[in-house]
Amino acid sequence: MTPRKSSGSSSKKSPRIKSPVINQTSAGGVVFRGEQGHVEVVIVSVGGNSRWQLPKGLVDKDENPEITAVREAREEGGVSSEVVQPIETIEYWYAGLDNGIRVRFHKRVHFYLLRYVSGDTKDHDWEVNEARWVPIEDATGQLAFDNERRVMERARELIG
Repeated sequence: MTPRKSSGSSSKKSPRIKSPVINQTSAGGVVFRGEQGHVEVVIVSVGGNSRWQLPKGLVDKDENPEITAVREAREEGGVSSEVVQPIETIEYWYAGLDNGIRVRFHKRVHFYLLRYVSGDTKDHDWEVNEARWVPIEDATGQLAFDNERRVMERARELIG
């Protein structure tokens, strides 16, 4: 009988340690102005790569998502708006750090159709590189995320 050589490692797989999960709820919207045939929407550029997306942000404790959507449109888009109706709630997962610990975020974002009331996109906050009005027909192609492109298409249907 030939002795077996030890490879120095166990053949058993070590158990995978799952990262903690943090649930997050955000809200945002498609702010629009104009009428059929000439509708514009607000999109915002964020991050070092100038990624275009819809204005959105975390729902504050005890805040209604509709209020958050209007607040985020004001902060990130520079415009005041009012809720017309819900569009869709999207859900996704991503990994990140929370106080230096690797975690998995389970995110839900409530999107609303928001009618423009007043304001100027130049009045956006520091988190945003740029906010601008774009024709609704062009907006979908400029958005960075598939789920937001789907939200924009649904908004287009709702506006008519």
